[in-house]
Amino acid sequence: MKLRQLHYILEVAKRGLNVTAAADALFTSQPGVSKQVRLLEDELGVDIFVRNGKHLVEITPAGKRIIEYTERLLLEADNIRNVAEEFRETHRGELTLATTHTQARYALPKVIQGFRKAWPQVTLHLHQGSPQQIAKMAVDGTADFAVATEALEHFAPLVMLPCYHWNRSVLVLPDHPLAKAFGGAANKGKLSLADIAAHPVITYTFGFTGRSKLDQAFAAHGLKPDVVLTAVDADVIKTYVRLGLGVGIVASMAWDPAIDHDLVQISAEHLFEPSTTHIGFRQGKFLRGYMVDFITRFAPHLSRETVQEVAEIIEPDARQRRVQEIVARLQMM
Repeated sequence: MKLRQLHYILEVAKRGLNVTAAADALFTSQPGVSKQVRLLEDELGVDIFVRNGKHLVEITPAGKRIIEYTERLLLEADNIRNVAEEFRETHRGELTLATTHTQARYALPKVIQGFRKAWPQVTLHLHQGSPQQIAKMAVDGTADFAVATEALEHFAPLVMLPCYHWNRSVLVLPDHPLAKAFGGAANKGKLSLADIAAHPVITYTFGFTGRSKLDQAFAAHGLKPDVVLTAVDADVIKTYVRLGLGVGIVASMAWDPAIDHDLVQISAEHLFEPSTTHIGFRQGKFLRGYMVDFITRFAPHLSRETVQEVAEIIEPDARQRRVQEIVARLQMM
């Protein structure tokens, strides 16, 4: 049994039993993958995949258990490499982040800037996608960390640590009725959901950037806003607000007074439940020093000791209780 063969069967399973796609991802040939899979099955004396002619059609019961253990074994193999690198090249390495546009554009830049100064020999890779795509990248090891707010059910296999709370703002043109009625510090907290619902709304696509909290708030008050346009990108939302298409509802961090001086920001923090952004990584993953440092920079309330403690908890319920304690502490800050 070779690690290469285990990589092959795991990649085939991840690629929906498409051997050609698995071979492309592994930078090898389709016949080579098929041959090594067959050799492994012959050595083990069981079929991992069910075949229909030359095509793989499903994973056998034995294959499902073998792939489950393969994922654990390959994670530990990665951990062994990371431990060796941590002692051999403490300040050198790679860090891959998977996140949404809003986090990449507004929440992460200053963190990454500081991290790069502290760790100039660590190469950063930033991947953007939907919450489901982000979760998949972290679960299958394509990314070291996932940073997201929405659809946390997709992140169940990961250790998810709370980073910060955030809320929303309404953006309108200066001559918009809402700007005239509620613009300025003196009117903070006076805007209502009914006021917003009286106008066309432009906001995030469902499943992105806390959109669920927005929908829940309107529904709880028996309101159904006229959402005329959705986007995953706050900059796109602001573009269409500038064109007069409607009222923009975005994460408050997406409004930059220097760049967005032509738009009026109206606080909506009193109208919506705050959302919490989390950072997640694979259970059992060995975190190198610079990885822990990145987490503590992004979430200063988390100490290095707390991150290491949570990472080392194997029992899911115990880990969840510890994370809930951290969430409760964050809410009090």
